[in-house]
Amino acid sequence: MKQIYLMVALLAMLLTSACYSARTAGNSGKVPPGQAKKGTGSKSAKPFAPGQQKRN
Repeated sequence: MKQIYLMVALLAMLLTSACYSARTAGNSGKVPPGQAKKGTGSKSAKPFAPGQQKRN
């Protein structure tokens, strides 16, 4: 009986430790402006920053 409890506890630990979710910066799920700049090879991060974009 002790062996069954040990197996259940071990299985529960394995299942809960395998769950990992990567989190991104903020709630938008987008990359930060500086990282987007690096990815495109641009010299300025201004076009990628939401506060620096002109409204239509």
